[in-house]
Parts: sequence; C-alpha cells; structure tokens
Amino acid sequence: MPIWQIALILLTVMWVLQAVGTWLQMRHYRNVMRSIEGRWTDGYLGIGNARSSLGRGVILMVVVGPDGCVRELLTMEGRSVLAKFSPLEQFRGCNLASLREHEMFNSRRGRAQALDQAIQQIEKAKSRQPGSSAALSESAA
Repeated sequence: MPIWQIALILLTVMWVLQAVGTWLQMRHYRNVMRSIEGRWTDGYLGIGNARSSLGRGVILMVVVGPDGCVRELLTMEGRSVLAKFSPLEQFRGCNLASLREHEMFNSRRGRAQALDQAIQQIEKAKSRQPGSSAALSESAA
C-alpha cells in the first residue's frame, strides 16, 4: 500500500475521532446546562469563552442570584475535546466585582476574557428584566 493511502486512512481516522470527541463534549455541555437550569430557577446565567489557536481554550459559566452573589462558577479549560467542566467552589457567595479583581482571572488572559463575556451577558439580562429576577434561561441564549 502506497504511503499516501496510509496517510489518507490515518487522516480519516483522526477526523472521525475528533468528530466523536466533539460530540461527547457537546453532550457534556448540554448536561451541565440542564443541571444548572434544574437547580436554579431564579437569577442569571452568563457564559463566556476564549478561544486559542495554540494555547488552552476556556469556557466559563457563572450563575448569579437576584442579589448579585455568585451561586455557581464552572470552568472548562483545555486543548482537547476531553476537557470537562470543573466547579470553582471558592467563589460561591462572591460578587461579580470581586471576581474581576481576583488573581485567578487576571493571571490568564483567556480566563479574564471569558469572565468579562459572562458578566456582560448577566448585565444585559439584568437590564432586560428590571422588575423580574426569573431570567436564568433567558440569559443563556
């Protein structure tokens, strides 16, 4: 078998593995979203991401209650489709301003960018719902 055929077969196998990995990661993402929507019926959800061509990509989810305190903070970081969401329990109860100032988000540009996007989504959802706090599912859109 010529080398180009072997290379083509290997490329096809790698492409199929990537497609399966992406499908598994999207399934994990949907499960986490369903879990958040089931646990919190009021408040706001903000999701931010930072893509990187060679470094680590970041997806960050922040659930904030009507009082402005963080209820849940989840991050997914990695270079592959094997990355999973992990909770950051130490930020539960913090406000959004203290999150922005924390060194965990200032030390890496991707985290800071994802957090800024999530906070912007939350602020946008709050401005659309001035009298109501039931905007959790709306801010995820």
